[in-house]
Amino acid sequence: MDVVVSLMLGVVYQADSLLMESRQVIGLVAAFLAALLAAQLGWHGTDRLIAWRQGSED
Repeated sequence: MDVVVSLMLGVVYQADSLLMESRQVIGLVAAFLAALLAAQLGWHGTDRLIAWRQGSED
């Protein structure tokens, strides 16, 4: 019976540690995607601002 309990505790501990590691990876991926989105939106916003200013000079 002690073997079964120790195996169950080992499985629970491993699952908990895997979940903690996956949270960090998911957070890293989300931060990377947010940075890409911000860069893309910033680039398009800058292009539109430049085009608008050049259009007003004509």
